[in-house]
Amino acid sequence: MTLRRRLVSSVESRPSILNTARRLAAVAVRQAAGGALGVCIGGAARRRLMAVMGRRGGAGRALGLAALVAAACVAGVCGGEFSILRSPQSVVFRDGSWPIPGERIPDVAALTMGFSVEEDLPWPGLGVGDLFHRPQATVLVTVKGVDKLPVKGFSYPIENAVPFSLDSVANAIHALFSEETPVVLQLAPSEERVYMVGKANAVFEDLSVTLRQLRNRLFQDNSVLSSLPLNSLSRNNEVDLLFLSELQVLRDITSLLSRHKHLAKDHSPDLYSLELSGLEEVGKRYGEDSQQFKDASQILVDSLQKFADEMFNLYGGNAVVEVVAVKEFNSPLSRKTRSILQASQSEKENPYNLAYPYNYDYSVIFNIVLWMMIGLALAVIVISYNLWNMDPGYDSIIYRMTNQKIRMD
Repeated sequence: MTLRRRLVSSVESRPSILNTARRLAAVAVRQAAGGALGVCIGGAARRRLMAVMGRRGGAGRALGLAALVAAACVAGVCGGEFSILRSPQSVVFRDGSWPIPGERIPDVAALTMGFSVEEDLPWPGLGVGDLFHRPQATVLVTVKGVDKLPVKGFSYPIENAVPFSLDSVANAIHALFSEETPVVLQLAPSEERVYMVGKANAVFEDLSVTLRQLRNRLFQDNSVLSSLPLNSLSRNNEVDLLFLSELQVLRDITSLLSRHKHLAKDHSPDLYSLELSGLEEVGKRYGEDSQQFKDASQILVDSLQKFADEMFNLYGGNAVVEVVAVKEFNSPLSRKTRSILQASQSEKENPYNLAYPYNYDYSVIFNIVLWMMIGLALAVIVISYNLWNMDPGYDSIIYRMTNQKIRMD
């Protein structure tokens, strides 16, 4: 404490050092928060922070407060990780730490498959790939209960981890390739949610989707209980069995798909969306510092890497395998509604009666109408000119047939 008082007093005695400390604190806040300081704290909080930093003798407190605010902002804004385990050469992901908004993850999956999105994605992590060679499959695995996983590949922090779904991508695939019946599988084993479209009903007919089926599958032959090193996990605990049953689903998907390798060579893209929450239950049961949680995390990482390699090889190296690791979502997934009270609020927010923003189809519709009107106008001018200068004696059969000479007797 004596050494700390001497250090602070020496800093206070020199205004230049104090001003340098203030500037370093401000820079540390801006850089650590990554531009999120304005999002995390309001104007009153910023004024209080600047007031503390402006006081004489407040260098130590300003630095501490800056570090605290920066840590809180980073923890509140970036919660989760988006990783690319495998991807073909036609899809370009850049190495960096650019955060991606959680609600735009489905747009990344859509763009990698060659589909258009309603809003532009200004995210530098996804580069421009080969437009004529799109991946044949996209696999997205969502892992709940952990912020990040030590997997191989490119990893990006998730900004504002909100729940998302790949329904828009599945609808686009079903609308464009309805005649070819692609494979679309969306599965959450722990919640018994399953959605199959196209040939997925025939391929994954024997896949275990209910909790009872998952439990029975674990105690059958060639299950993960006989091949995975359980370490501290137990076969007699329901939480551990739930976690292992999700790993069994990953293995069964690759096993069943290997029997229908011809589906990986057709022209329709396939989509797989899996949600795993067994690790989250293990953390709630034993704690995140327990040996069971550490063993389960390592087993999950190895299983995901093996699953990614097998799916990538089944599609001949033309598949994208992505993993989203999130400890918990910020808000529940709900449908947006608009009440009557919001009408008056919207009128107050728009006092100048500004027009609503155009959607992404506006330019297409405008060009269609514009050039059609120009074409019709030119056609009318050309037809009118030719009719006006037409010679009745030579160019019109009507005048030629009706212009009979009068006989003279």
